[in-house]
Amino acid sequence: MLWTPPFVYILISSLRAVVTCTTDWRSSIRFLFRINPSVPKSHLWTGVLRSGVAPLVVSGLCAVPFKQAENLSHDNLVRRAASLVTDSSSTFLSQVTLALIDAITEYAKAVHTLIALQRQYLDSLGKFSPAQEDAIWQVIISQRAEVNSKQEEMNRFESTWVTSVRLCEMAAEAAYISGAENASVTVRTNILLAQSQVEEAQKLSLDAEKKLAETKVMEVEKMTQYAASQGSSNDEEEIPEAYLRED
Repeated sequence: MLWTPPFVYILISSLRAVVTCTTDWRSSIRFLFRINPSVPKSHLWTGVLRSGVAPLVVSGLCAVPFKQAENLSHDNLVRRAASLVTDSSSTFLSQVTLALIDAITEYAKAVHTLIALQRQYLDSLGKFSPAQEDAIWQVIISQRAEVNSKQEEMNRFESTWVTSVRLCEMAAEAAYISGAENASVTVRTNILLAQSQVEEAQKLSLDAEKKLAETKVMEVEKMTQYAASQGSSNDEEEIPEAYLRED
């Protein structure tokens, strides 16, 4: 089955709502003409605009319910709509921020696990039997794959998070221009809070990557010492090839 983008379903749903409201609109017109054919057309069209067009906009675009706000000006309605946009964009930012922080935390845990495995191997270098050494290396290789997987997930959520921040910034600007200053201030505050939380989480991953780099330096040093202690360059072939290659 072919994958269909989510926005296609949203568009189809909106079009169905428009068709339904258009039918109601036509029914309203027929009803007005049937009740009192002598009513002037201008009055009829005023009734149609109040009873038909407003629901059409509400159902098709999820706007402010015009029927309940007939006395509000367009400026008021735009400000309300801008507030809705800031609320939804803030919700999106909050959800993506939580996902990114969890992804960063899981990546940092995976890196620390890899560091522990590699240091354990280095501390016991030359003390394992070939079977034990092979088993340990299967675990290390598996953990390297886990680190790569967690890093890809983290990068994916980070890209989405950057997009959500831009979305909130645009929503804040739209709210400010529309006169909804409070909504604009709120969403900008949410942006700063999300950025602060992500920065704190990123310190975990940076610290883990720093320790991983230190472990690689230790690896080179211990491998050199181990090779020298063997008294022959041929002994280097006994070192697992998987350990010597780049990640």
